[in-house]
Amino acid sequence: MKAEIITIGDEILIGQIVDTNSQWIGQQLNKIGVSVYQITSIQDDKQHILNAFKEAQERVDIVIITGGLGPTKDDITKKTIAEFFKDDKIIEYPEVVAHIKGLFKKINHPFKEIQRTQAQLPSKATLLMNNYGTAPGMWFFENNTVFVSLPGVPYEMKGLISSEVLPRIQKQFKLPFIIHKTIMTYGAGESTIAERIEDFENSLPSYIKLAYLPSFGKVRLRLSVIGAHKEILENELNNKVEAVYKLIPEIITGLDDDASLEKRIGELLKKNNKTICTAESITGGKIAANLVSVAGSSAYYKGSIVAYAAETKINMLGVLPETIKKHTVVSKEVALEMAKRAKIKLNTNFAIAVTGNAGPTTDITDKSVGVVFIALVTDNKEIVHEFNFGQPREKVINRTVSKSLEILQKEMM
Repeated sequence: MKAEIITIGDEILIGQIVDTNSQWIGQQLNKIGVSVYQITSIQDDKQHILNAFKEAQERVDIVIITGGLGPTKDDITKKTIAEFFKDDKIIEYPEVVAHIKGLFKKINHPFKEIQRTQAQLPSKATLLMNNYGTAPGMWFFENNTVFVSLPGVPYEMKGLISSEVLPRIQKQFKLPFIIHKTIMTYGAGESTIAERIEDFENSLPSYIKLAYLPSFGKVRLRLSVIGAHKEILENELNNKVEAVYKLIPEIITGLDDDASLEKRIGELLKKNNKTICTAESITGGKIAANLVSVAGSSAYYKGSIVAYAAETKINMLGVLPETIKKHTVVSKEVALEMAKRAKIKLNTNFAIAVTGNAGPTTDITDKSVGVVFIALVTDNKEIVHEFNFGQPREKVINRTVSKSLEILQKEMM
């Protein structure tokens, strides 16, 4: 069972907004056994939309469309859908009018006649009532293909997908099971991992797929299988996961996004009743943001001092001016002082500090762009690491965050 997601809107194509809808829809379809064959973004242009619909109908079973359902003239999706299905009759749904009036009454907003167009749909459409907004969704089934048109507002789209679209798809089609197991690894590159598990990968049967998903400082290994018997598939994937664990145990933190370093660190801190703080220069608070993204982090995370400028390092953290003058702000000495001072000020068991050059300029230091120092101070140890993460700026910052968490996690094991 294949699906295509079509997003309509010039704002996506010019980069004014990011298409997070397709990512979420793809995840939900996958959970019920529908594979996303293609994601397409197109302009608010009638002929472009018609062409996209025709091409999608020829290659997939389900077409999910988001966007273009507003009441203004630039939203043309509804009329174009009517033309595509050769539906020359637009009808008004009184229940939608009543729903819109009710929404407006709750916020003391007058109902305007332009809003009535939201309740006018092609006669061939099956109404999908939108409980979170004014634009209803529409369901069509023609030539063995389901077309679903949804508003582009994320929370409205999600409500309709969950309450209307997924149940209808499951009722209409006999769906297989699609199962994924994602192994989280840190500290080794994609090519290094591929070399170490080459024999395992070559031995996989054709119906089990392995994908490498690299990002800054980590690589996710996703094993996927599709079939009719869920229990058999689960057992086989579990066996494959165990095989990978035996090959690269020292770089695996666990399965799926629940095995993120920040979550693993939080578990270790809570288990050992320890606390941590951060002192950040180059990363500007990103390490702190990662640590507090975990629910319950207030039990172990005390806070951060973002000391970006030299005077802030001196005035807020208490780094000695002579240390900066002698070694520059990008140095192991300054990184270590930042960590030690933060640990004292925030009274924690662990403190991690980072300073470095993200570029494009090098400020008051003799170190080149990409050089980063990461210091970790515990109750009984002081460690400083030097790295050169190269360029560009974003890469340096993100790799600093990932490496800091990796160092912290390894020290706590």
